[in-house]
Amino acid sequence: MFTLHSGKRVPKGPASLAVPLTSLLAAVALLLGIPASGAFAATSPDAGGAAGKTYTIGTDTTFAPFEFRENGELVGIDIDLMNAIAEDQGFSVEIRSLGFDAALQALQSNQVDGVIAGMSITEERQKVFDFSDPYFESGIQMAVAENNNDVSGYEDLEGKRVAVKTGTEGQAFADSIKDQYGFEVVAFAQSAQMYDDVKAGSSVAVFDDYPVLAYGIKSGNGLKTVTEKEVGSSYGFAVNADTNPELLEAFNAGLADLRESGEYDEILDRYLDAGAADSSFWSLVTDNAPAFAKGLGLTLLATALSLFFALILGVIFGFFKVSSKVVLRGIATTYVSIFRGTPVLVQAFFFYFGLPQIIGQPVDVLTAGVLTLSLNAGAYMTEIVRGGIQSVDPGQMEAARSLGLGYGKTMQKIVIPQAVKIMTPSFINQFVITLKDTSLLAVIGFAELTYQAQQVYAVNFRTAEVLIIVAALYFIVITLLTKLADVLDKRFNK
Repeated sequence: MFTLHSGKRVPKGPASLAVPLTSLLAAVALLLGIPASGAFAATSPDAGGAAGKTYTIGTDTTFAPFEFRENGELVGIDIDLMNAIAEDQGFSVEIRSLGFDAALQALQSNQVDGVIAGMSITEERQKVFDFSDPYFESGIQMAVAENNNDVSGYEDLEGKRVAVKTGTEGQAFADSIKDQYGFEVVAFAQSAQMYDDVKAGSSVAVFDDYPVLAYGIKSGNGLKTVTEKEVGSSYGFAVNADTNPELLEAFNAGLADLRESGEYDEILDRYLDAGAADSSFWSLVTDNAPAFAKGLGLTLLATALSLFFALILGVIFGFFKVSSKVVLRGIATTYVSIFRGTPVLVQAFFFYFGLPQIIGQPVDVLTAGVLTLSLNAGAYMTEIVRGGIQSVDPGQMEAARSLGLGYGKTMQKIVIPQAVKIMTPSFINQFVITLKDTSLLAVIGFAELTYQAQQVYAVNFRTAEVLIIVAALYFIVITLLTKLADVLDKRFNK
């Protein structure tokens, strides 16, 4: 779980080179129907009253029955409650499915105005966030694999491992009793992942919120509950401390209206007794084809934009690396060292959550993703360009210069054409790597192919089958792009 920092709004900072790119990619995102950053829709807390305003709300991706996708649409108790309250109070919401940790980070960096994600109201969180009135009273249960008859209570967990979901009441409860009963706790980002860990035998049990467990069991997650419900905490809607008080007030008023009208009970009954419908493998493909198609389209979009900018960066810094000027070589070396020496995930989190706090400007998820992949791939392409140029026999430069050609003409006519032939296979390899790296952007809520897969198996718990489908799509696309690149290579580098 990420460390929580101050929830205060960030003052506007100086302009940055990232701002024009942000604006450009935001325009592309709007044209393609990709949700922009919550900060674009954020409203002033001083305007007075939520009516007529638009708020961006962050939520989890996989916490059925509170939030999950059904036929490609985001649904669940939290989603229906938020939409019903917005309608009752006369304001609009744009709900962004980010994941629990990412949603909290987005709230603190003002990428969203509020978070509703089955979040327990705790003293620690109340130091950072302002919470609404409780909208659900939770409870914790323990479950084991349905064929496990050895574990029936906490006392059977000694020396064993249990799975929990990061940041949940289940994790807090497990941590509170692990020393007493002598078991180890391992945390996962999604419910489906911890259920799979138990089914695989790596963990013997899970602790989870009782409605989430109940939904999963009815949907065929392969588990069974073995304990009674423990008293849990209350769920609340959160905003940053001392920020958007009118939104919090409107949520409380709308919640009271829904309870009085009976709509609140209707929403809960709709999901608490439900479960995902069983289907064949072919139905799994056809029913989720629109989601997979959307994810594949966004994967290719992010790849194309990233490679375009990465190629420019690679050429520029590649020439810097072979320059006779110490300053240019130093700049290129520093750039390459930073982006080759840090993980892609860290870079993605920085550009999506950290950069807005530095520049005082919103950064939408597409921009953050393209910045991450462009700068990362650009560092590797820099070394490819440097290596290609330095692989050309230095004697050819000397021969051309002796014949009266200038440095520029020699590079243009003699060195670069040979270097391109040397660099092409490495460029093709980097293209493939960048396409696969788009899957890492799922952690910041970019709805590419891997993200869509997570949405699907979070509901039906058929993880292996969904991942096989996604792997096949990646394989087909990468194979086709590799064949295309080989054809172009043979045509232009004869």
